[in-house]
Amino acid sequence: MSSAVFDSLAARYDALWTTTPIGRAQRDLVWRNMDPLFQPGQRILDIGCGTGEDAAHFAVRGVCVYATDASPAMIQVAAARGGFNTEVRSAEELAQIGGQFDGAISNFGALNCVKDLPGVASSIAALVRPGGSLAVCILGRFCAWETLHYVVRFQFAKAFRRWNPAPYQGITVYYPTVAKIRAAFAPYFELPRWTGIGLLVPPSYVKLPAALVAVLSAFDRLLARLPLLRALADHRLF
Repeated sequence: MSSAVFDSLAARYDALWTTTPIGRAQRDLVWRNMDPLFQPGQRILDIGCGTGEDAAHFAVRGVCVYATDASPAMIQVAAARGGFNTEVRSAEELAQIGGQFDGAISNFGALNCVKDLPGVASSIAALVRPGGSLAVCILGRFCAWETLHYVVRFQFAKAFRRWNPAPYQGITVYYPTVAKIRAAFAPYFELPRWTGIGLLVPPSYVKLPAALVAVLSAFDRLLARLPLLRALADHRLF
């Protein structure tokens, strides 16, 4: 997989996503669900760490983080934060790491760039100790916000682009169904629950006032885990 797209975004990724009201709201909801899984002193693997926002969060909580990403530029930004270890390595190369971890995370669609999800799931399972935890946040096959946002603008190709992904600058983004995600990880992990991330909080390209995003985020905390609504969210957190 080419990392050129992510290399070109690395320097401005946090400004485009991480520090925006929408990015902050979606990530806070992810952390709300992830934090209870990992305790101080444990060692976890961060797959597709980007600029290291999640790794830094867990490192501050006393968790030892080994952060990986296929993009050298993203790893350069992440490494500058300090407090955790980093390595340029794609999800498809995880089997080369060796060692064992108490758990693993992959946030905000890093695994959407993986064609062979069962193969990556197998590699993760070999690295996570028995009884360890895995938290994976993946872009969903359908996002109500995205579809509505583009349909009202008569941009139908974008409105339904998750149903028919196409390569962009050497990268194809895949949108596996919940059933396919379950099947990929089922041989190695039990799935106690999954929840939507970004049900009422929209994707990052939808511009809303910060105060409104805060209100929508509060509703997401109540509604995004409900069975009929979670499948409408931007991401799914397993």
